[in-house]
Amino acid sequence: MCGIVGYVGADNAKEVIIDGLKRLEYRGYDSAGIALNINNHIEIRKHVGEIKNLEKIIGDSSFESNIGIGHTRWATHGAPSDINAHPHANMDNTVAVVHNGIIENFVELREMLETEHGIVFRSETDTEVIAQLIGIYNEGDLVDAVYKAVGKMRGAYAIGVISSKDPDKIVAVRKDAPLVAGIGKGCNFIASDIPALLKYVREVYLIENGETVVLDKDSIKIYDENRNEVKRDVFHVTWDSDAAEKEGFEHFMLKEIYEQPKGVSETLNRRIDENGRIKLDGISLTREDLDDISKVYIVACGTAYHAGLIGKAVIEKFARISVEVDVASEFRYRDPLIDEHTLFIAISQSGETLDTLAALREAKRKGARVLSVVNVVGSSVARESDDVFYTWAGPEIAVASTKAYTTQLLCMYLLALHMGQVRGTIDDAYFETVMNQLKALPEKLERVLEQEEHIAQIAEKIYRNNNVFFIGRGMDASIAYEGSLKLKEISYINSFAMAAGELKHGTIALIEPGTLVIALAAQEKLYEKMLSNIQEIKARGALVIGVAKDNSDAIEKQSDMTIYIPDCIDEVSPVLEIVPLQILAYHIARLRGCNIDKPKNLAKSVTVE
Repeated sequence: MCGIVGYVGADNAKEVIIDGLKRLEYRGYDSAGIALNINNHIEIRKHVGEIKNLEKIIGDSSFESNIGIGHTRWATHGAPSDINAHPHANMDNTVAVVHNGIIENFVELREMLETEHGIVFRSETDTEVIAQLIGIYNEGDLVDAVYKAVGKMRGAYAIGVISSKDPDKIVAVRKDAPLVAGIGKGCNFIASDIPALLKYVREVYLIENGETVVLDKDSIKIYDENRNEVKRDVFHVTWDSDAAEKEGFEHFMLKEIYEQPKGVSETLNRRIDENGRIKLDGISLTREDLDDISKVYIVACGTAYHAGLIGKAVIEKFARISVEVDVASEFRYRDPLIDEHTLFIAISQSGETLDTLAALREAKRKGARVLSVVNVVGSSVARESDDVFYTWAGPEIAVASTKAYTTQLLCMYLLALHMGQVRGTIDDAYFETVMNQLKALPEKLERVLEQEEHIAQIAEKIYRNNNVFFIGRGMDASIAYEGSLKLKEISYINSFAMAAGELKHGTIALIEPGTLVIALAAQEKLYEKMLSNIQEIKARGALVIGVAKDNSDAIEKQSDMTIYIPDCIDEVSPVLEIVPLQILAYHIARLRGCNIDKPKNLAKSVTVE
């Protein structure tokens, strides 16, 4: 989950690296640090906490160089502290390393280094093992030393290395963690994610698994595991660097909430032709293909998993194919029943989530066809899939996902509609009805956003509550899970979500006077049942916020506060229904004084198991 940046060129590396780290801080903010090669001597500055803490200690003009590496940390091995912060050096400070990932055999390697080489460790991290290991092999050829060290290491990682014995070079390695190399003019870069480089370059190399990249100011060379040079096409980045700025909003999360009409519109425009038909741009799902599919697996983590739950509902409804949704971190451990007749759908905003990647690889090993729904073009999940269905949300910086989620939903709707149309399980009239409803979503999302002040006023009344329940039925239950996640991850409130019908099977025992319940009732066919559930909890003194479609007057009588979404068919209501819950979570977190864009203990891209 950590972020790494490296620069070699003619400019002040310190400034470039700090700027890149700020753009990667969503990957981790437990600590930050920089290593520079200054007059053939490694100098390191690092500090616990956010990057602004690091900036306070590196202001002096003596800490300047044309080559260096930097790191922003999400702690795995070793508590957040100055000493555990990256970069880490070997004993004689001739090697410095930044690292994203986990070295699984670091205990074994640490013991070997201590007993056989007399190494004295300064930190508790697995990363220092890498630095010490490279150090004992480094006799002036940094590339050779890195290859020898990597040969001893097990795990998933990306590393960046500099050495005073090879002072003009950065060496980086990718093993199951993201890495890109940026191509400049008289300068070159490495980074965990493209946003770190947007200010400086538009052309990058996407480093593949098992590859080593060697940079100096004039060249970038890529090698495979056997040290054979690899030729790689240049990837041209189309993102605008301004897309990764706040543009006047107090927080990235609020900006990204307001970008949802645009993201939904862009995703629709990319996938609907001039005749109103769905186009899949290279994804071939013929009638023969779909007839050969006996089961669909949707696998994801967190918010993407919640998108998968909606995906299951619409694929089963439109295409009439059985769908199973699984959490990626558990998928591999139950020997899932997958074969060549399985369509495996991986959903990931970043396309770098390690659990999702591992599940994808297991599915491919068993013969499944893999289709991914991904926001980041060229990401690992995208590159390892047979087919890719890109969302068009643009860069999402806030840790709490918003616009990526709504565009994932759009992709699932379009995929399900296409499957249903090809299979002949939906007729033309119903297809047109749903398509027209999808096309109307951007304008209706704008109307939801106009309610921000009303939702903020509700937040003022409830933000001190420390326990919240979200309930819903059908697809509303899936939205309850996502609404609950948004609230807990940025406000640190104990929030629970469940299907409303399950309340009476135990959980209702927790409902007492003043308990806050957010009741989602946007499914017309389940509306009366939800009203009954609201009555059950009101009878026990609960404070209820009802969420329903316009003109659903009955819910206002049953609820203490009400939020309405524009009228729509049940099938597409989730896209509208989640937005007021995102806004509510945002304002509650703001009132509680939480760090909204960078909530504690979380990172945007989870690249460890």
